[in-house]
Amino acid sequence: MERVLLASGSDKGITLLSQLLRESGYSQITNTKSGNDARRCLNQTEYELIVINTPLSDEFGHEFSIKAAECSNAGIILICKSEISEDVSDKLSCYGVCVVPKPVNKVVFHQSVRLVSATRSRMLGLQNENFKLQTKIEEIRLVNRAKCCLIQYLKFSEPQAHRYIEKQAMDTRQTRKEVAQRILSTYET
Repeated sequence: MERVLLASGSDKGITLLSQLLRESGYSQITNTKSGNDARRCLNQTEYELIVINTPLSDEFGHEFSIKAAECSNAGIILICKSEISEDVSDKLSCYGVCVVPKPVNKVVFHQSVRLVSATRSRMLGLQNENFKLQTKIEEIRLVNRAKCCLIQYLKFSEPQAHRYIEKQAMDTRQTRKEVAQRILSTYET
């Protein structure tokens, strides 16, 4: 179940937005009235969605939205007066914060929630792919360092070193990375 952090300076905002979030399928909603309380909640729990109804009791709310964007993977919606929504949106768009003008239109709010959720899913997919690629790059670097050791100390050619690592991996039922680490621990001490 996806967790939502709802920061709103007014009880009326908390009631209305909690109802709209429940209609969107969210049931684990944490309510807070201040930016400081919201920051504390964010430090303790991972949220999938953060909704900020401005102004908060101790700040406007855009500062908290920037902090949340920088330190979490949550989708973030900031709700502010329509007169300033364009300016706020211009300032926060580079952080990936979706700005919704007041008064809150039910349809627009639900569309914003779906859009932020879809964007978050895509971002997490890209982060996962990036992690896999970084892991693969690290493995390639490790294997290349092991090949260099074999070339330097055992006078193998590059194809011989490559074949040796591949064969050791198959024969010992280990990954190329494990074989490379074993070679490096032998020759790089």
